[in-house]
Amino acid sequence: MQNDNAISVLNNLIETCKDGELGFKTAAEGLKSAAIKAKFIEYSRQRGEMVRELQNEVRRLGGDPEKSGSMSGSLHRGWVDIKSAITGKDDHAIVAEAERGEDVAKSALEKALKETLPGTAQSVVQQQAAKVRQAHDAVRDLRDREKVAH
Repeated sequence: MQNDNAISVLNNLIETCKDGELGFKTAAEGLKSAAIKAKFIEYSRQRGEMVRELQNEVRRLGGDPEKSGSMSGSLHRGWVDIKSAITGKDDHAIVAEAERGEDVAKSALEKALKETLPGTAQSVVQQQAAKVRQAHDAVRDLRDREKVAH
């Protein structure tokens, strides 16, 4: 099937976005700062919307969309839990770990942008890559501010 590669690329992005959705939600639960918590909940919702967009694209291409996050994502979320427990729910540590997760998401989307995707899939990935870059930079800036406040 000619869309197999595109479906595989999009399913990998679904896993990555699902990881981000759950990762931001987990991180938000451990944060003390109400402002950062609200931002992370917003990012979690954004990733959920991105998952749905990607799943629709996979269906449109005749594929079966991924429904869960990756194994490495599960481990990453678990690490956020461990880190927040060890550090007494230290906001800087949680934000720094969220930035690491965003590095992974940014890299996955940049890799997907190098693929030739059919129809609207290409523009969906381009729009999502821009959202992830924006979120990554905001999380990095939060990390830097929390480090100073720390």
